[in-house]
Amino acid sequence: MEINYDLIDTTGPAPEKEPLRQQYYILKCREILREKEKKLGRKLTFFDQTFGCQMNFKDSEKLNGILEEIGYVKAESEAADFVYYNTCTVRENANVRVYGRLGTLKTFKKKNPEMIIAMCGCMMQEPEEEEKVRKTFKFVDIVFGTHNIFKLAELLYECLSSKQRVFDVWEKTDQIIEDLPSDRKFGFKAGVNIMFGCNNFCSYCIVPYVRGRERSRKPEDIVAEVEKLAKEGVVEIMLLGQNVNSYGKTLDQPVSFAQLLTMVEKVEGIERIRFMTSHPKDLSDELIKVMAGSTKICRHLHLPVQSGSSRILKKMNRKYTKEQYLSLVEKLRDSVPDIAITTDIIVGFPGETEEDFQETLDVVRKAQYDSAFTFIYSKRSGTKAAEMPDQIPDEVVHERFDRLLKVVNEVATEQNKKLEGRVETVLAEEIDEKDSSMITGRLSNNSVVHFKADPSVIGKIVPVKLEEAKGFYYLGRMCENG
Repeated sequence: MEINYDLIDTTGPAPEKEPLRQQYYILKCREILREKEKKLGRKLTFFDQTFGCQMNFKDSEKLNGILEEIGYVKAESEAADFVYYNTCTVRENANVRVYGRLGTLKTFKKKNPEMIIAMCGCMMQEPEEEEKVRKTFKFVDIVFGTHNIFKLAELLYECLSSKQRVFDVWEKTDQIIEDLPSDRKFGFKAGVNIMFGCNNFCSYCIVPYVRGRERSRKPEDIVAEVEKLAKEGVVEIMLLGQNVNSYGKTLDQPVSFAQLLTMVEKVEGIERIRFMTSHPKDLSDELIKVMAGSTKICRHLHLPVQSGSSRILKKMNRKYTKEQYLSLVEKLRDSVPDIAITTDIIVGFPGETEEDFQETLDVVRKAQYDSAFTFIYSKRSGTKAAEMPDQIPDEVVHERFDRLLKVVNEVATEQNKKLEGRVETVLAEEIDEKDSSMITGRLSNNSVVHFKADPSVIGKIVPVKLEEAKGFYYLGRMCENG
């Protein structure tokens, strides 16, 4: 939605209603920035560092959009006037990484005392981490969590006008604020939040505690956003949620995820639709049917298994068995023969025996994954799994992890060879990082392809012959009619 700031009166009190309230504070911050710009003789800059999942990166696009509306210009380094860290807390070592980076900012602030440092995201939802920042990192000016990222302009104004530290972390929310600015990384593809939070409470996972309960956006708001993106030239969208398969359950008039996909598919200009993440317990026959009949939904499904042992899955509170999971995979492959299935696997969950681990290897071989994100179990304080007995010794976990990687790589190599020699459509995304004469893109099945082409093809979907499968990616040649 285009915002007419000329209609907003900043001489009176702030509106109570959102997003008008934040638009008001964007203008109030803009007034302060203009004074600073006159004094410094330059534009003020911002820098963001985002950790974690795609939900965090989508949040950062909104935060960047707000900062740009205020008048900040994006910088290439942390030597900026405003720096924020959007944090992840899925694993405790993620917190350590953030604090390590945060310490370096103190040096920048000594050189630029008016520099503002902010921290937000999942890590800040943990009371002990918020308190640590408050007491130990006193050079941090603004702290907020996952539930009120839309308030950045208001919090920044409070900090700028009072020259005091601002801490505003909400325990929970049922609000979904629409029509906020956003700064997308790519012009031709975009993420779209369809829901927030998680109700699953897997025993190893902190996410429901820091992201809150599930709440779904209205389908008409989602479709309107997709239509706007299509008009701006976006050809591929990624529908985002902690568990997209449970979309719609919190709406006054429930709409299933399969029904939402059908609505989104009707938007002209959108050529590809992706989504993540899918929880196996909620994967419906209706969704599989919609995927099978779609011309736009990408031939890829990320379906985290976590473990192949039904006994361990029960301890994880995943609410499905090995047999049920493999049955879903079979249904998917029968209905969508060219689908690529990827997964997440945790090795070394408390109590995992060699027999349990062999069950996981069996699932990898039977599911025939195109790729897998493999993780060594990391004890996460605040979760039920952290208190479980029979934590697995490191040397045992690492030995199993190496064996798992070997099997995953063998299976993925065989899967990827199936497309070798075929011509497939590729969304050209960017110039290859290692070879500037090459373009990097993605197949519908999410596999990466490197091929020689002029940069003018970036943002277009072009035919590419997959000449050589190289494990998890392809080397290709763009066809002449591309």
